[in-house]
Amino acid sequence: MKKYFSIIFIAFFISNNANAQGLLGHKEQVFTRQDSLRGSITKERAWWDVKYYHLDVKVNPADSTITGSNTIRYQVVQEYYRMQIDLQNPMEIYKVIQDGVTLKFNREGNAFFIELIAPQKIGSTKELTVFYGGKPKVAVNPPWDGGITWKKDSNGNPFIASSCQGLGASVWWPNKDHMYDEVESMLISVNVPKGLTDVSNGRLQSVKQMKDGTKTYNWFVSNPINNYGVNINIGDYVTFSEKFKGEKGDLDCTYYVLRDNLTKAKKQFQDVPRMLKAFEHWFGPYPFYEDSYKLVEAPYLGMEHQSSVTYGNGFKNGYLGRDLSGTGWGLKFDYIIIHESGHEWFANNITYKDIADMWIHESFTDYSESLFLEYYYGKEAGYTYVRGIRKNIANDKPIIGNYDVNNEGSSDMYYKGANMLHTLRQIVNDDVKWTTILRGLNSTFYHQTVTTKQIEDYLSQQVGIELNPFFNQYLRDTRIPTLEYFFKDNHLGYRWTNCVPNFNMPVKVTLNGKEELLKPETEWTAIPAKTENSKLEIDKNFYVAGFNITE
Repeated sequence: MKKYFSIIFIAFFISNNANAQGLLGHKEQVFTRQDSLRGSITKERAWWDVKYYHLDVKVNPADSTITGSNTIRYQVVQEYYRMQIDLQNPMEIYKVIQDGVTLKFNREGNAFFIELIAPQKIGSTKELTVFYGGKPKVAVNPPWDGGITWKKDSNGNPFIASSCQGLGASVWWPNKDHMYDEVESMLISVNVPKGLTDVSNGRLQSVKQMKDGTKTYNWFVSNPINNYGVNINIGDYVTFSEKFKGEKGDLDCTYYVLRDNLTKAKKQFQDVPRMLKAFEHWFGPYPFYEDSYKLVEAPYLGMEHQSSVTYGNGFKNGYLGRDLSGTGWGLKFDYIIIHESGHEWFANNITYKDIADMWIHESFTDYSESLFLEYYYGKEAGYTYVRGIRKNIANDKPIIGNYDVNNEGSSDMYYKGANMLHTLRQIVNDDVKWTTILRGLNSTFYHQTVTTKQIEDYLSQQVGIELNPFFNQYLRDTRIPTLEYFFKDNHLGYRWTNCVPNFNMPVKVTLNGKEELLKPETEWTAIPAKTENSKLEIDKNFYVAGFNITE
């Protein structure tokens, strides 16, 4: 326990040193009009509600181009005649047609503004088709610095995939590229050269053999889907499948891997039904039974594309064979299968409206790794793992980013966010209630886009405690809250320091061998306790620091 205190106390001083440079220890960022056009609900977006896309594209590995069209069906919410469609340089929109009429448009960076002619009456449903093409941005370090990955497999066949969270789906196809408005259903038609297969989201409706020897794969998505979740995966794939008997019946699970990796995949992908069983226990039914579950080999590490999760973890346990927690437990599962599939509940079912709230995706999903371990190996396994990943926390800047400018917060949304939720679980102190809360999140916000406030309010209501100071501390500040305490005159005095105003989180401690629940505030509180040889230990499952000021 002393070792633990020394570690977190060092972190406390590091955090304090960062805060000496600014209130929250980070430099203010400068944003441009392009950031606002990308990240805000502009007037040219707000007046229409997207209902359906038919994305119809031809992928050309020979010259790394994509050409095609997107037919957009929408409902008019307000009368207006200027529509924003996003498509990033160097891609170009060639033509826009509505009701047989070619429409005028102008470009401002990555935003195209289309001038509509036909009446746009409130409540009416309209369609237009955008024709486009070009060489999309090549992914530099996918999935973090994404775009399109153009590679070849070991047999010299094209191996191609999209990955574009944060960067935006408009890097390769034209759409309303803001997360607040998810399309309700979608047809994805992808034409590829002879000998290749495309795997996209939803269910495969048909494969059409073209006269030029190419094939067009038609995939239909029947559930709402976020833009960055739409993907293409093109390669010399072979496939196998199974049915998972889940809470909503039989779930079709289909796996696509490169030809040479079939044997390895059949062994490694056994983690999929294990994942589904554990996560349905914790989070409720898999959210996309209608669209199936697919795991698809990709030429990069992996990504949470809805019903088409991509995989590039080398058919190894851990994260490319490493244990991110340093505890040994991280080698008990394939990180990419478990983590990226966990996003089906937190990212694809419950989706942030603004990327500033990306913690809603990553904190819950990172935490899901420990829940997977707990389900199969017991509570202490899961607890040890989530505590172990604390070593990766930077406390560099707030977890929540800047709103309306497409800006995500600190990568601490993963490891610190998971430990924030683990800490909250200790406050709840009731495993059945905690499971009910997690399942309730996925039913209450089923297939919805949400804000941090909605999640905070839900958790406060379900936990039965006003959690605003708690979330301010862990999401909007960089400091580790510190329980400062002393023993004097047969009393224990304690308070929270290094924290936001009104921070009042209860904390479990062991006081002289007996477990106690303290309710510190930022002012001193004292309770009776013997002074001589007294000892206080903070429950290590709380992500806090402790400091005995009398030592």
